[in-house]
Amino acid sequence: MRVMISYPPLEGKGSPMLTQNRQFQWFHEPSYLYPCVPAWAATLLKQDGHDVCWNDSIAENKDWGQFAKLFQDFKPELIAMETKSPVVRQHWEMVDRLKAMVPGVKVVMFGDHISGNPTETLEQSQVDFAMTGGDYDFSLQNLVNWMSGKEELAGGIHYKLDDGTLTHSGPYKELGDLNELPFIDRDLTNAHLYYEKWKKRLPFLWTMAGRDCPYGKCTFCSWTVTYEKFRTQSPTRVADEIQFLIDRYGVRNIFDDTGALPTGHWLTRFCHELIDRKINEKVVFDCNFRFDYFTEKNVKLMKKAGFRKLILGIESASERTIDILDKSLTRERIIEGCKMASAAGLQPHLTMMVGYPWETKEDAYETLKLARYLMYNGLAHHLQATVVMPYPGTPLFELCQRNGWIRFEPTAYERYDMTEPACVLTDMDQEEVVQMAGQFYKLFLHPKFIAKQFTDMKGPEDLDYLVRGASAIYGHIKDFAGIRA
Repeated sequence: MRVMISYPPLEGKGSPMLTQNRQFQWFHEPSYLYPCVPAWAATLLKQDGHDVCWNDSIAENKDWGQFAKLFQDFKPELIAMETKSPVVRQHWEMVDRLKAMVPGVKVVMFGDHISGNPTETLEQSQVDFAMTGGDYDFSLQNLVNWMSGKEELAGGIHYKLDDGTLTHSGPYKELGDLNELPFIDRDLTNAHLYYEKWKKRLPFLWTMAGRDCPYGKCTFCSWTVTYEKFRTQSPTRVADEIQFLIDRYGVRNIFDDTGALPTGHWLTRFCHELIDRKINEKVVFDCNFRFDYFTEKNVKLMKKAGFRKLILGIESASERTIDILDKSLTRERIIEGCKMASAAGLQPHLTMMVGYPWETKEDAYETLKLARYLMYNGLAHHLQATVVMPYPGTPLFELCQRNGWIRFEPTAYERYDMTEPACVLTDMDQEEVVQMAGQFYKLFLHPKFIAKQFTDMKGPEDLDYLVRGASAIYGHIKDFAGIRA
């Protein structure tokens, strides 16, 4: 079967952040984050003998004409597309054009928006299949096998019968053993095109040891919609893949896109694999992590194993907000974790949000003050801030909808794109929320923070890293400067 896995061109105010549980935003200074699970889907289908076309018009900077030519030349029998709330209507309209260009093509959509309400997409468009859950690789392989008459359809797929009636294959259940997946075919999926803003120069690639995160309860997180439980590849398996990436591509920097890398025995075993194989001498390793995983022992082991940047979710300095988000976190634990990590030579990267419907101006400033304290005292190396977006399907969306906290019609999905606050606020107006998000990025411009960066600099590569980071920060400031209130 001819199968295309595609991210077609989208119209908007910059480069869209679309893949894998990202807070959707139009970026002035783009990052192209590697969609690991769809890339595994392409790899599995190619391994099964299908003719596979990988297309990411966003990362490849293809316009609609270039995409249309590729689509018409390849003539897929099935095209699979990831979507997210702010662009789902664009994708619905796009399906009509695709079916007109290649009559008979079947279309399957997936992503957290689809998982939250699969029948909506079937009702509102000519999409043939709506695939729920987050195992897009195993599910897409199963769908193609079912279309080829080779196996029964697994749960979690909604579709249309020939007479237009909607039906489904039963409840979604996670598929497959992650340890049995092949290494992603990074040549097929153009992995060299994907990078974070300040890492373009290095041979830089993604891995994904696990799906969801060990905690898995944060009410704002889209992965609460797509994964039922946390599961991982073995530490040995992940180390094997990194060794392969070193041997094949000369990789020097890995970012693991697991929601939060697990701690305990898994982390200890993984660190020893990196050390014993001397991978730590060749690669720096960045990942998502949690404050409550830090111990005096594991931060030292992680540093020795080659870990560098750890993305850590604060979300708010208000304990009331943290409790509503079900983060299981305290201000004291945040500060203690940053102190432990930075003392070991690791680089905490903070994430936070503003614009919660229950948030007061004082709450928001407390978050900014905490970020300022951590950044200016060398306890955090980076941060990123976003405006709260209660994506449809998440527990936060249900809470906001139940209490009438969404400022506009909840199905006006294009307005969840971070170009305006989504929530009704307590004592902040919309412009204040926008300005606050930009204030976090301006912490990078303070002389105290800049002086700290130059003090810590060890060579030309660190200078290059800093320059690229400065460009990224300037882009983020522009992102929020153009938001409408």
